[in-house]
Amino acid sequence: MKNVIIHGHFYQPPRENPWTGRIDEQPDAAPFHDWNERIHDECYAPNSAASVTTEDGEQTFNNFERMSFNIGPTLMAWLQTEHPETHERIVEADRRSIGRLGYGNAIAQGFHHTILPLSSARDIRTQVRWGLADFRFRFGRRAEGFWLPETAVNDAVLSILIDEGIGFTILSPHQAGLWRDSGGEWNAANAEPIDTRVPYSYEHVDGSGRTIAVFFYDGDLAKEIAFENLGSSAERYLEAFTRRAGDEEKVVHAATDGETYGHHHKFSDLGLAFALFVEAGKQQVHVTNYAAWLAGHPPRHEVRLNPGPGTSWSCAHGIARWMTDCGCSTYGPEGWNQNWRAPLRAGLEVIRWAAEQTFEVLARSIFIDPWGARDRYVSVVTGEESLADFMEGETAGLADEAALHRGEVLLEMQRYSMSMFTSCAWFFYDVSRIETVQILRYAARTLRLMKEVGLPLPQEAYVPLLEEAASNDPDEGNAATILGSILAATS
Repeated sequence: MKNVIIHGHFYQPPRENPWTGRIDEQPDAAPFHDWNERIHDECYAPNSAASVTTEDGEQTFNNFERMSFNIGPTLMAWLQTEHPETHERIVEADRRSIGRLGYGNAIAQGFHHTILPLSSARDIRTQVRWGLADFRFRFGRRAEGFWLPETAVNDAVLSILIDEGIGFTILSPHQAGLWRDSGGEWNAANAEPIDTRVPYSYEHVDGSGRTIAVFFYDGDLAKEIAFENLGSSAERYLEAFTRRAGDEEKVVHAATDGETYGHHHKFSDLGLAFALFVEAGKQQVHVTNYAAWLAGHPPRHEVRLNPGPGTSWSCAHGIARWMTDCGCSTYGPEGWNQNWRAPLRAGLEVIRWAAEQTFEVLARSIFIDPWGARDRYVSVVTGEESLADFMEGETAGLADEAALHRGEVLLEMQRYSMSMFTSCAWFFYDVSRIETVQILRYAARTLRLMKEVGLPLPQEAYVPLLEEAASNDPDEGNAATILGSILAATS
């Protein structure tokens, strides 16, 4: 029997207008209203109900029943509102995988898809806690595993995952620094490549001996799936996995964007369904998930990460893609640069710092535990708890109406100040793209909320920095002019 895990990272940049909570029309997604709708039609719905022709006739399969997967919390919230039938099929698929394997296919994800190594320890914890709470709310259980946005990681991030009780995560093989058989000599992964078919144990930096399991996906296999349309043929797809299989104590696994199946590669959702539900049984392929595999195969190897500020799966320079013009970009005209990345981040950090200080000063007179209240506010964001019940619990019922309103404003300010660092804003080729404009809308919302509580805005600090974040197209201006236009339109 050959053991296989196929992981899909399903995610879309949040697109909701932060004032209305609805997605504005996006003409470049035509004939659909917006990109969420388009990708739902091409990927999320088809993968939850893939119709294929088999020897027994036409059958419908839910690919999420056989895939390991994570889905961004903001995307799941949109699905719950706009396409509840798809949302429910995904949740039901996790239940069915528990029935088949004893462990669910779904794992949690950082809430706002921020690059966690670039965040403060407090913000990392909140992003992890919000991701875990959202998962528990939707899937009705605690997540065993956790997907790090862009697989961006460093020692601080993995240690916080251990603190939060997470059992495993998934990384790219080039993120491993040193590895060894338990108790053996350390090997440099760039000289002696790791075996991606076994899990590794990573130890907390505090020396306590606490650990998390790390799976390093097969990079070559992931590349074939993502960029060479391997999923177009069920037979070729499974053959690519099985030829790497080895013995029954090893598992071949690959992680790619879930949108690969149907959106990036049309009809590959059907190829995936045929591979997982029809061909796998014929070829004696056992399709499992990470939690189930880990339960029967605890790590017998240890790993340490590459040193430095962090690494990721989508930047050859570590995490520079979200800080500098490192050369990594997607799309865009020839000759355009990303010099805008550093000043954009610096300007938003000023706004974030001001929002943090505002919260630090004002929230202590309202909440019993201000930063704990921020961690728990996710229950209101998901709709699990009413705002009134939440505020009653966090203030012990001692706050008057004015204080309760101010507390809500402060928590919303924190929510949007974290949203400003959604990774997609730095991923592409220009500051004027919709992903960057979206996080500038979050910045505008944060500033409006700061103004509502009566504190001055740090314009003299953030505006000059954002002015340096200039578009490659002079007609588009810079981050400061874009933010100014948003503020003017929402005044």
